[in-house]
Amino acid sequence: MRIIPIASGKGGVGKSLVAANLGVAFAQAGQRVVLADLDLGASNLHLVLGQQSPRMGIGTFLNDTKSNFNDVIMDSDVRGLRFIPGDTEIPGTANLKVSQIKALVRRLLALKTETDILILDLGAGTHQSILDFFLLSGQGIVVSAPAVTAVLNAYVFLKNTVFRLMYTVFGKGTKAQAYLEQIRKEGSGPQKLYIPRILPEIKKIDLESYNKFRTHIDRLHPRLIMNMVDEPRDADVAMKIRRSCEEYLDLKIEHLGIIYRDAIQDTALQSRLPITLYKPQSILSQAIYRIADKILQSDEDQFIPDEKEIDESFQEAGMEAEIDFDSKMEYVEDLLHSGALTQGDLIETVKSQQFEISKLKKENNFLKFKLSQAISQGFKP
Repeated sequence: MRIIPIASGKGGVGKSLVAANLGVAFAQAGQRVVLADLDLGASNLHLVLGQQSPRMGIGTFLNDTKSNFNDVIMDSDVRGLRFIPGDTEIPGTANLKVSQIKALVRRLLALKTETDILILDLGAGTHQSILDFFLLSGQGIVVSAPAVTAVLNAYVFLKNTVFRLMYTVFGKGTKAQAYLEQIRKEGSGPQKLYIPRILPEIKKIDLESYNKFRTHIDRLHPRLIMNMVDEPRDADVAMKIRRSCEEYLDLKIEHLGIIYRDAIQDTALQSRLPITLYKPQSILSQAIYRIADKILQSDEDQFIPDEKEIDESFQEAGMEAEIDFDSKMEYVEDLLHSGALTQGDLIETVKSQQFEISKLKKENNFLKFKLSQAISQGFKP
């Protein structure tokens, strides 16, 4: 069973849209798919799928971990796709106990006999339970958007993932963990939190812990999707995440591709249908199918991509951004010529976009201080 955790450092970047529509695409490709809503406390994946509000969800199981887990697994309207709803109405589901996490993981892993792909739609942010679910697979996906805050938080999420892995691998009482605690307490400079600086020191003082960590980190192969792209140059910001991960985390990431912003997604949501079902020929849907194909064609046992493969993935994403943008412009021209879109509509759209750009500029000015702090802690713009 291939496990695909999908996370984001920041909310509002379309993570659940990606998760739901990838689930549809995999099922349409003949895979047996289970889509689990683990955005506990803010579960809304059923809305993207067009499902009715569930009677029971993961919260029902977490309140009684000895209950039948199959009771919270629902069939969807897509053949081959099953759905595990989250829970927003049972208090405390966002803050799980270790025993609850272990019980839930055991039940999820037990689905392997009847499931080809398990998609985990995780909550936004870097809560410990989110990081633990992300680390269930070496091939988790991080969804970002071109906005400064989204890019920054995508990097911060991956940084926290690496350090969570460190604390998990280094057992209590080891010299490696004592060294990490010493650095944390001293707080003597962000440069000491760079993985390439930490690992040589750990290797000197605790070779066994170092070797264990190297084994685990070499199996960590996160992948990136850049969502809500408006123009080709927006896709370039993915390189910022790549450079920061390689320089400060000693972590290689692969680019799965870009997805353009499309207002038709709102229409699909109102129609209670995933965009891949509402309009499968749309640019957004085609991007989802393209990403799904890449995942299905990849080797799930290949944990260490070489430099050439990584370079090619970023180059390919750049070309896809250009091609999709051309298709998007052709679509607008077709609407103008057909009369479905008037010049007045186009002018109003441009005005609306200019207003949004103005808002973003104000937001960027407001975030300069926050960004400068992040840069000093290891984020390279």
